[in-house]
Amino acid sequence: MSLPRQLRDESDFDQLPDNIPISAMIADIEEKRGFMVFYRFVIEVKTKGGIKYLIYRRYREFFALHQALELKFAGDSQIGQSTCTLPTLPGKVYMGNKQEIAENRIPELNNYMKKLLSLPTWVLMVEEIQMFFYQTDSDSLQTPRALRRLRPPTRRIKTVKPKLDLLSSPRAEVVFDFSGSGQLELSLRTGEVIFLLRRVNADWLEGTVRNQTGIFPASFVKIIKPLPESDSEGEEDASGTKKGPPAGSYSCLRCFLHLPTGVETRDLCVEEALSARPSYRELFTRMRELFKLEDIALNYRDTDGDMVRLLDDEDVELMVQEGRRRGSEVKRPVNQYPWELRVSLASDFSVYNTEP
Repeated sequence: MSLPRQLRDESDFDQLPDNIPISAMIADIEEKRGFMVFYRFVIEVKTKGGIKYLIYRRYREFFALHQALELKFAGDSQIGQSTCTLPTLPGKVYMGNKQEIAENRIPELNNYMKKLLSLPTWVLMVEEIQMFFYQTDSDSLQTPRALRRLRPPTRRIKTVKPKLDLLSSPRAEVVFDFSGSGQLELSLRTGEVIFLLRRVNADWLEGTVRNQTGIFPASFVKIIKPLPESDSEGEEDASGTKKGPPAGSYSCLRCFLHLPTGVETRDLCVEEALSARPSYRELFTRMRELFKLEDIALNYRDTDGDMVRLLDDEDVELMVQEGRRRGSEVKRPVNQYPWELRVSLASDFSVYNTEP
């Protein structure tokens, strides 16, 4: 008899639906490059019916789940005749190497999930737990890696890199030097040939050169052999409906730098869902890196067209909400955020049409 079943009354366990998760274990971690570099936990979930599948969760999602459960159960709060004491979630870590932090959290999070899924059967029926362990469409479309914690330690897995066909592969020649900003962007040298993987949006491509893969602006290269039309973002299907971006693709944020000499426009591409809401600190740090400026201010335009300065996470939330409300009014690529960020010099108050 499995441990989860041992910890429950047998008749209650038998009455659980087959799709209820009864065990979960972290199979691996993977680096993602969003507004900031972060790590996701690849989790293998097993249901009462014996089905196994993978889900992908960040620590912040564990934290949000735990907060929701604390509000619902609050220690030994009573629901009918039942009580529930939640397991302890490992706390947030604010300093240190992110990969090491993620690696060190694995045994603690495994223990947390083991205890959580060993709680009384009525707890497993709570919506928050079911949604956390549910395999979403995005989860199911992910391509897992070797999953080093699930394979036997004596088994060696050989990774074979596909060979590029120099004559038939989509490719382009670099016509201008380009210095990539951040870990997602490739740095290019004039005259190099870059093999194209797909189109990120109208202005950016993804490709590989010098055994490195990343994105780069399409205007810096001359296409030798174009990508197939099926690899273009936002294409229309037979019914004329625009398709969404494929799973694991980039989402792009349109950014504007307002200087006394004019306005510069950039697309910041990240491995984040369009529903993601970055923190003020994440946006501030990325804009410094993107525009190579230190003394900056973050802003957005309100419904009246006036510039509004962002000061904290609450302001970012307002910007995101307003952008989503107005999203249907503006035609954008399917993988572009419905809100836009405007950067100015911190000392430049002329962008607000007023003086301090």
